[in-house]
Amino acid sequence: MLDIAIIGSGPAAFSAAINAQQRNKEVRILGRSIEASMLYLAEQVDNYLGMPKESGKTMMEKFLAHVLEAQIPFAESRVDQILSMGDYYVIRTGEEFIETKAIILALGMQKSRPIPGEKEMLGKGVSYCATCDGMLYRNKKVAVVGETEEGEKEANFLAEICENVTYFPRYQAENYDLHGNVTLDLRKPKAVLSDNDRTKGLLLDDGELLCDGIFFIKKTTPPDDLLFGLQMDGNYIAVDRSMRTNLPFVYAAGDCVGKPYQVSKAVGEGLVAALQAAEDLDQLKK
Repeated sequence: MLDIAIIGSGPAAFSAAINAQQRNKEVRILGRSIEASMLYLAEQVDNYLGMPKESGKTMMEKFLAHVLEAQIPFAESRVDQILSMGDYYVIRTGEEFIETKAIILALGMQKSRPIPGEKEMLGKGVSYCATCDGMLYRNKKVAVVGETEEGEKEANFLAEICENVTYFPRYQAENYDLHGNVTLDLRKPKAVLSDNDRTKGLLLDDGELLCDGIFFIKKTTPPDDLLFGLQMDGNYIAVDRSMRTNLPFVYAAGDCVGKPYQVSKAVGEGLVAALQAAEDLDQLKK
């Protein structure tokens, strides 16, 4: 079992990992490739101490090199769900289940907004994880709205279970790697349709699609959907000055806890979260 699982792959996550390891904690980073970071795309960063006029790409590569040099495990993966087991947590990523005593959420800024009806119908025909909820729709009709190429894999998975799968990509690609029984639809989803408190389809920019379930495969899963009971402050994770959330042994740092969206803030908060997590874990031993 891990001491601390760190979810994210930006400055806050890497800072937390380095500092947690230095406190003799067994850590692991779970996150996307650094190329998915908004910082990676920055042409030039002028306000990070000691690294003037550095590109975001170079900064992220240096941060990652530090992590790898410290031999901290970094698994490029998408976290689908976090479950509280009372005195520890289980993280589901793909087909792997990871047990950990504590978690630091460094998820970055939410890059997408829900369409009307999406949040309201979550658990009532709307889901963010095909492998988690796909079996509920055996022999039924579903739609998949994908923000990244991962959506294609989820659609293909559902095609083995469901009667009919329609895929709506929200990105541009020359080719979509979809099985023959998945229908590609390039129209834009505008809202989730419902009837009697149950999802019944998608409103599109040119008509509608009736279906039994809708899977939204996002670049980042909303934090409070990732971990049930997590308290939010608007679109941000609510934390105290020690980066503690309302859940025991769950901490958050970086852009996911609010402005300003600066590298130095993220690095500092990652440090604070790691030190507090390590201290709280040490108290368990006393």
